[in-house]
Amino acid sequence: MSEFVRVCSAAQLPKAGAVAEFTVEGRALCVANVDGAISVLGGVCPHEGGPLGEGFVEQGCVVCPWHSYAFNLRTGVCEEEPSLKAALFESTIADGELRARL
Repeated sequence: MSEFVRVCSAAQLPKAGAVAEFTVEGRALCVANVDGAISVLGGVCPHEGGPLGEGFVEQGCVVCPWHSYAFNLRTGVCEEEPSLKAALFESTIADGELRARL
């Protein structure tokens, strides 16, 4: 089982209702904030490779800026095409840092 790795400082977390993009160990990550609940997803859209971390939050999903595919922030499953799923990573905030198990 992999260890938790640092994604960003707590100060760098996106504001409520927003997303941010980070690169950790060569992997693009999308960090989303829904009313203070933080989700960490793979940053590459499984539909056409769009940057999920440049998208937006809507109704509990991160929406890809390229083709508006929405991925549920609790499951990673695409609302429009359930066969598509963004990687979803366990995360925690500790000692002033967001950490994820990649």
